[in-house]
Amino acid sequence: MTDSARIVIIGGGVGGTSVAYHLTQLGERDVVLLERDELTSGSTFHSAGLVGQLRADPTLTRMNQYSVELYRTLDAGWTECGGIKLATTPERMAEIRRQIGWARTFGLPLEEISVAEAVERFPLMSPEGVLGAAYLPTDGQVDPSQLCYALAARAREGGVDIRTRTRVLGITTERGRVTGVRTDQGDIDCEIVVNCGGMFAAEVGRMAGVRVPVVPMSHQYVVTEACHDLTGLPTLRDPDLLVYYRQEVQGLVMGGYERTSAPWTAGHDTLDAIPQDFNGRLLPEDWPRFHEISENAMVRVPALADVGIRKLINGPEAFTPDNEFCLGETEVGGFYVAAGFCAHGIAGAGGIGRIMAEWIVEGEPSMDVWHMDIRRFGRQYRSPSYTVKRTVENYESYYDIRYPGQERTAGRPLRVSPAYGWHAAHGAVFGEKAGWERVNYYAANERADGRGEEGERPGGWAGREWSPAVGAEHRATRTSAGLFDESSFAKIEVTGPDAAELLEWVCDNRVARQVGAVTYTQALNRRGGIECDFTVTRRGEQEFLIVTGTAFGSHDLGWLRKQAALTGATARIADVTGQYACFALWGPRAADILSGLTPGPLDFPFMSSREITVGDVPVLALRVTFVGEMGWELYCSSEYGLTLWQTLWRAGEPQGLMAAGYRAIDSLRLEKGYRVWGADLGPETTPYEAGLGFCVKLDKDFLGRDALDPEPGRRLRCVTLRDPRAVALGNEPVRVDGRVVARVTSGGYGYTARESIAHVYLPGAPAEVEVEVEGTWVPGTVVKEPLVP
Repeated sequence: MTDSARIVIIGGGVGGTSVAYHLTQLGERDVVLLERDELTSGSTFHSAGLVGQLRADPTLTRMNQYSVELYRTLDAGWTECGGIKLATTPERMAEIRRQIGWARTFGLPLEEISVAEAVERFPLMSPEGVLGAAYLPTDGQVDPSQLCYALAARAREGGVDIRTRTRVLGITTERGRVTGVRTDQGDIDCEIVVNCGGMFAAEVGRMAGVRVPVVPMSHQYVVTEACHDLTGLPTLRDPDLLVYYRQEVQGLVMGGYERTSAPWTAGHDTLDAIPQDFNGRLLPEDWPRFHEISENAMVRVPALADVGIRKLINGPEAFTPDNEFCLGETEVGGFYVAAGFCAHGIAGAGGIGRIMAEWIVEGEPSMDVWHMDIRRFGRQYRSPSYTVKRTVENYESYYDIRYPGQERTAGRPLRVSPAYGWHAAHGAVFGEKAGWERVNYYAANERADGRGEEGERPGGWAGREWSPAVGAEHRATRTSAGLFDESSFAKIEVTGPDAAELLEWVCDNRVARQVGAVTYTQALNRRGGIECDFTVTRRGEQEFLIVTGTAFGSHDLGWLRKQAALTGATARIADVTGQYACFALWGPRAADILSGLTPGPLDFPFMSSREITVGDVPVLALRVTFVGEMGWELYCSSEYGLTLWQTLWRAGEPQGLMAAGYRAIDSLRLEKGYRVWGADLGPETTPYEAGLGFCVKLDKDFLGRDALDPEPGRRLRCVTLRDPRAVALGNEPVRVDGRVVARVTSGGYGYTARESIAHVYLPGAPAEVEVEVEGTWVPGTVVKEPLVP
């Protein structure tokens, strides 16, 4: 038989039932949820059930806060017992104090408590080696199965048809959109499919030709026999020992994240192949691998050495390569994913359901979830080997402190510039973004301008991954010239009969100008929020080149293709990143260096482009800057890349040219007031709020135009901190007259201004603020941009 529904959800765990319930809250009634066995029979039934709210990411914190609000209203065994996080090292204590600051911006009552207070709340713990702790009274625990059934009940009340013991066999598509689902109980025609398959999500994705990069990881915890007569114990995390605890009647649940993890079914050479009959089942107990966790657990809770174990739970949990959820619409129209919950899906399930329902019904979520968007995963994640390497590294470092600027190592190097060998030979210290090896700075420049290492080192966390080379490269760019390898920047070509019309609709600025024009613009969502931030170069009547951030290429490509599909535009939208090398030459001597390498005049104005030759290399030169100094971005076909770099270096070195990296760019752009998407800009901020109203051309029609308010209630301001060694890095709370009103979006040190700089969305026009940097409130002054002329 053939059935029909507008929306089909695949998966009956907490993710699928939450999405189903929240769809009904937005008025959807024609919804079918399919579960291969019984509800909760995937990973939900064996989840530990801890619900912690505060995360380093603002969006995830808000999602988890919503989950708690929802769970309070459900018959799901919610226990608001509070949660404690311990610190046994000064570094962990510093992390906790930073997190307490973040919590202030969300109204979370996280507080620092003494070791004695921690013991008072959790008497089973040993205080040995503990330096301090944080306590959040609104954290708690929930019964995962009860939660799933409670959400399912609400979904049914809203009209959702839940069908258990219905196995999905295939997904049909036509012209790039889903059209139906094939099951062992018959076919269902539909417009939208939501893949909430948990550990089966990759398999379900393959049915639609979509790669969902999740890896089922073996995750173990124990349930002890009765060992106390206490009530109301908070959850307890000791990340330095890699363990967590929660109360289970008169016993404990105890688990953790071991350093020797075990991917299950997915390998380096094969995609996952979960057995067809793996429903409601656990994996065999693996006591040797759990030994590290059990030994650590007894250090903190000595009573565990003498208590019996009721059972060891070994259940597969779907993890992603970066420990963030995998959400959103895929390249197949109407095919959505809500998977990869990384063992904290119980805490996030409420927020996940709400976000996904908004995405499906309204076309976009109400929050900035780019770091959870499935589109963030580039083509390299089609590789089982790369996916497993990154996932294993993230699992095994789950509880590690994430220092700013700290780099992942798995699967590197993968994507490299044509000049990569030159960089390595000249002492480059590489970072990685979207699989690209990028120069952070050159160690060889650390004493290039004779300054001592400690003189400008920021205090606290900001100083951990710091190098004096960044200051040297910054100053060289301001005083002579810097040469930067930007080959990793994502490049998108939009061509065809409707290319100009499409981009005029998508962009708030006017981009279909004369051939050769370069335009800085934003692409907005229907709420006026900034979905993309890039430059558009018109290369021909029907040909445009978009350049955007390294990590945002897949996002912007997906956004443009979605708008083309919605408008019916005839245009080819292609990722051409790897086809071109890009080197930026910026600084007061940039023109002198380049003029000696090209026969024609360099008289084309700012924000324009021209085809030139540089030495023997044909080049597209864009007269743009992201550091506020005169210069060009020089694009050439990749096979010329090394020659172009060496040509520029040989010509510029006698004139004081310095090869420089991305950390110098960040410092330089802060002084000039340039914004970055993903930090200062995003789907929840408008151009007028961000100080980018000059880009908005209200005399034309474009997506999001009608939602814009030219006089917003808040604006992005530049703040300089009184203590230049106190450097904000993002998410620090900002208060005015003793009241927290905002958080830092991005910050750093300006080596020319010699100031600690922070960007903050502030209401009104305060002259003075305070920024909490690692537990200390530092006075700051709101200043006019740019700091450096």
